[in-house]
Amino acid sequence: MTQLLGISGSLRSGSFNTALLRAAAAMVPEGATLEVATLHGIPLYDGDAEAASGPPPAVQALKDRVRAADGVLLATPEYNNGIPGVFKNAIDWLSRPGADIPAVFGDRPFAVIGASPGGFGTVLAQDAWWPVLRTLRARVWFGGRLMVSRAGTVFDADGRLVDDRVAGQLREFVAGFAAFARP
Repeated sequence: MTQLLGISGSLRSGSFNTALLRAAAAMVPEGATLEVATLHGIPLYDGDAEAASGPPPAVQALKDRVRAADGVLLATPEYNNGIPGVFKNAIDWLSRPGADIPAVFGDRPFAVIGASPGGFGTVLAQDAWWPVLRTLRARVWFGGRLMVSRAGTVFDADGRLVDDRVAGQLREFVAGFAAFARP
């Protein structure tokens, strides 16, 4: 069984990216699962707090979930043409201490998707993730790209994916990534 973890980079209760991951979880191919995680409870990174107490419980819990996953799918919003601060902050926490990087990221399959209310999807945020993931030595899947634009028309008021074209693209993306991440 291929175990995928999807991490939403948005804290908003009505997040399009969390909704995109929920839709992806319903579409994983046979032989795979996708668990959805959020960043709730992860504090701002503080090296002094890390030195005094180690990683906070919410950070350690997410780190454990990443370690247990065969592959990680980042669902990124795009804020001001880049990576949202809360999402980068969480990844920075997961990379601490530096000695943990090989176990958390090293050669672990990662992929990036995203949804945005704007017309360009999340192209710049996704592009900004590549050097971060490369630095952490993740094995990034470049076999597909999914940037959902005009997300307000793609999801209904309850966060259900209602656009057949996007649903087909998401299904294809998730199947490709699951195959890439297969242990």
